[in-house]
Amino acid sequence: MRSRSSDSRHAHLSRLPISRSTADDMKARKIFGISLSLILINLASIMERADENLLPAVYTEVSEAFKAGPTDLGYLTFIMNFVQALSSPLAGILVLRYDRPTVLSMGTVCWALSTAAVGVSHQFQQVAFWRAINGFGLAIVIPALQSFIADSYLDGVRGRGFGLLSLVGSIGGVGGGVLATIMAGKVYWGIPGWRCAFIMMALLSLLIGLLVFSFVIDPRKTHAHAHAHVNGESFESLVGKGTGLSHSAWTDSWIAMKTVLKVQTFQIIVLQGIIGSLPWTAMVFFTMWFQLIGFDHNSSAALISLFAMGCASGSLLGGVIADRMSQVYPHSGRVMCAQFSAFMGIPFSWFLLTVIPQSVNSWKVFAFTLFFMGLTISWCATCANNPICAEIVPPKHRTMIYAFDRAFEGSFSAFAAPIVGILSEKVYGYDLKSKDVGLGSARKAFALSRGLFSVMAVPFGICGLCYGLLYMTFRRDRENAMVATLKEQEMT
Repeated sequence: MRSRSSDSRHAHLSRLPISRSTADDMKARKIFGISLSLILINLASIMERADENLLPAVYTEVSEAFKAGPTDLGYLTFIMNFVQALSSPLAGILVLRYDRPTVLSMGTVCWALSTAAVGVSHQFQQVAFWRAINGFGLAIVIPALQSFIADSYLDGVRGRGFGLLSLVGSIGGVGGGVLATIMAGKVYWGIPGWRCAFIMMALLSLLIGLLVFSFVIDPRKTHAHAHAHVNGESFESLVGKGTGLSHSAWTDSWIAMKTVLKVQTFQIIVLQGIIGSLPWTAMVFFTMWFQLIGFDHNSSAALISLFAMGCASGSLLGGVIADRMSQVYPHSGRVMCAQFSAFMGIPFSWFLLTVIPQSVNSWKVFAFTLFFMGLTISWCATCANNPICAEIVPPKHRTMIYAFDRAFEGSFSAFAAPIVGILSEKVYGYDLKSKDVGLGSARKAFALSRGLFSVMAVPFGICGLCYGLLYMTFRRDRENAMVATLKEQEMT
């Protein structure tokens, strides 16, 4: 017979899992059939994309405020992307020890504070410094977001999952770009509109970061909790307490890095990404180019919005088509979709930048071209890169592989924006000091369009060719990852 004190202790301990389970159940509730965690993660993606699009949307105003030319503006994008690339592996290290909602919240606070600081800066050097801090925050957030989605969907529908993330993220990109472009030409309470847009976006980002920290559940924690419930193991022993990076954590990080870097399929994805991300980085000049043609803020914002809507729809479309293709051709379907999307960038870049007359009378042609360009060239990440990365390493290394993907791609693609500026000024005759009468400048618009075309068409073609190498490596690496995952599960 047990004593009364023993019974009371047992009753007290039995209540602890119930209270924890109740709290987790509150966080795990669904809204319209979608988990609260996924809703908040997608809201974080919206704010991340909105933040990325803020500065490019107000390049013209920033150029006037700080007397900066395309090369200087390109360096701002370079600084942010380069710091983001160098800092991305930190996300993989942090996620090995802390849950992803915590890591996401830290990154969100970092980018929000730096965004607000850009809005109150009065020297070009200050803007450059805070853009670097902004890149550091994004470096922590993006890989954690990608691995969160990878763990939330099964292999056969993972393309759709990444497509939905890209779709809702693009809503933020459209919103951030349109908001900043429209506000840029106005003054609020004696403050230039573009500065108000930065401050407002920072406050919204802080709010989303707080909500993510408070209500999002890491999929790893959910799986570990279920495993502990079935096997009677300690929940804390499976997920860790997150008290800091121990010596074993650093060892695990080093092992994860070596494991990821040795995968040949990942090496090919990085190679194509380094080249294929150059055109996308160069596109930050689209808003400025349209304004130089002569379009006002509203017309330019509408064109960028149509392009973003095309990209958003294309990301989801590409992910869904690739999921279907992967069921018929498990080891090549995603690769074929990616090649199609990359090669479509060549004719669309040529038609947009060299064929369409650079006049305000061509707005409808620009709008039609931009939408369908976005619809077809935006598949690669959702149809191939992100789903393939999730399949070629064990689940515990997913954040690390996304982090290194961002590190390698971002470090090289960061050079695209300065290259566009240098080509425009040094090769095609963009003159910052020239005074133009009326709205826009035909000469500057022509120079900038040729600089853009030089950094877009050729990389799109090389990117498509690089994808062809995956036909030789993806099947082997995917099967190796499956074997490694099964061994880990047996050991557990």
